[in-house]
Amino acid sequence: MILKLLIFAIAGVLIYKFFGGKLPSMPKPKSKAQKKLDEDTLVECSKCGTYVTIKESIMINGKYYCDECANS
Repeated sequence: MILKLLIFAIAGVLIYKFFGGKLPSMPKPKSKAQKKLDEDTLVECSKCGTYVTIKESIMINGKYYCDECANS
């Protein structure tokens, strides 16, 4: 009885995976390299159009601004 249940469970998982299903998993924490990459990503200033890194930009109302445009 238990053997039949185990076989059906394994077959169900294999069929689910075969058709592109993904089993739930825990989200992986970001590594230091990924955090560094996020900080070095360039964004365009919404006012003057220059590109600055996310680390150097200022976000106001969901838009990125360079230092000069944010302060004026």
